[in-house]
Amino acid sequence: MIKWMQNLFSSTKTEENINNMKKFLIVGLGNIGSEYVNTRHNIGFKVLDFLAKKEGIPFETVKLGTLAEYKFKGRTFLLLKPNTYMNLSGKAVKYWMDKENIPLENIFVITDDLNLPFGTIRIRKKGSDGGHNGLKNINQVLSTQEYTRFRFGISDEFKKGQQVDYVLGDWDDTEKTKLPERLELASEIIKSFGTAGLENTMTTYNGK
Repeated sequence: MIKWMQNLFSSTKTEENINNMKKFLIVGLGNIGSEYVNTRHNIGFKVLDFLAKKEGIPFETVKLGTLAEYKFKGRTFLLLKPNTYMNLSGKAVKYWMDKENIPLENIFVITDDLNLPFGTIRIRKKGSDGGHNGLKNINQVLSTQEYTRFRFGISDEFKKGQQVDYVLGDWDDTEKTKLPERLELASEIIKSFGTAGLENTMTTYNGK
């Protein structure tokens, strides 16, 4: 009887672990507030908004952010937009990672990158914060850099001393024209991460 109970418990834990491996936390970094909606720094929010609208799934206000649940090919993608402002993004990531029991390798953080030309994609399984305050806080809170980040290039076409205004500024007309195609690609990358795996996703999409 005791052995049967032990086997049952072990089987339940194994099934739970398998289910957790099919669950992904997709974090789009950005700042809350209408004044930030269309800024370059909010590309993480914009990517998740695009995917949610395309798939017809709503965001709900939850603790430390807004969340949408997207199911695709047996996987569950939790799309999280932290409401902590960029500099405290790690608090929301840690809370939902722990609450949903999501393994570190299933965390996917979408952020802007000044060092990449507009729309350029770079996916990495780990790395430094690169001077990005959102990533810096996530690294501090999680005590690791070993999580996947998806950097979306916003270029560095600004004059000396104007970085803050540029990052927190609206997209120009040329960028606005090109954004829909880039957002569509970003949506495919999210789905690929959960279904094809990180290595295949990096091989397929990096540099595009």
